[in-house]
Amino acid sequence: MNVLVVLPTYNEAENIDHVLRRIRQALTGATVLVVDDGSPDGTADIAERTGKEIGSIEIMRRHEKSGLGSAYRAGFRWGLDHGFDACVEMDADLSHEPEALPGLVAPLSEGYGLVIGSRYVTGGSIPNWAWHRRLLSRGGNIYATTLLGLGVADSTAGFRAYSASVLNSIDLDQVKAEGYGFQIEMTYQAKRAGTAIVEVPIRFVDRVEGESKMSTFIVVEALGLVTWWGALRLFGGLRARPQAVRT
Repeated sequence: MNVLVVLPTYNEAENIDHVLRRIRQALTGATVLVVDDGSPDGTADIAERTGKEIGSIEIMRRHEKSGLGSAYRAGFRWGLDHGFDACVEMDADLSHEPEALPGLVAPLSEGYGLVIGSRYVTGGSIPNWAWHRRLLSRGGNIYATTLLGLGVADSTAGFRAYSASVLNSIDLDQVKAEGYGFQIEMTYQAKRAGTAIVEVPIRFVDRVEGESKMSTFIVVEALGLVTWWGALRLFGGLRARPQAVRT
């Protein structure tokens, strides 16, 4: 399977060399696409230098910070245009452990179209999270899966793998959300397309280097969008239901 790992970055100079090397060790045959939003700290330049040493690292340089969802949409389109069989999304801050990549990708060969690295299934964990962060995350996931009928425990997870056929079944131009909202919207669209979805347990760890990109806006956006989509689902659906696609 020809796998592309899409890695959005903004000011990840302290992490990028380390994460790229660990990805290469964990998933030796994969290509990594670094989607950099004009990081002023030189993240893209460091990634390019590392790529020359370890190979199969591509750099997409964007002129300004445009958001996580925008970066993933651009990365997925690049992967589809270049004929990859699957696209993986993960953070560059090492909160998603590269060593978990083989287990994340494996179910795609078993017929699943979306594999979610889940903190909330048996075996998943979030070391050292404060109780209020756990409450916000778990509550948001319960709210989303209840309103949208997702049937997953961790719809906000950002460590996941999509088959190319599933990405082709989703109109990426119509996916507008960022942050947590992007993860939920993509899960919802995959579910609506009839995708076989599975969750695998992961350990989610807080970043050690650099600054968190989390903000109140991201949380509020996600809750507002889920409420809106839930209302539309209740009163007839977000759009006409696409033809089911199973992979």
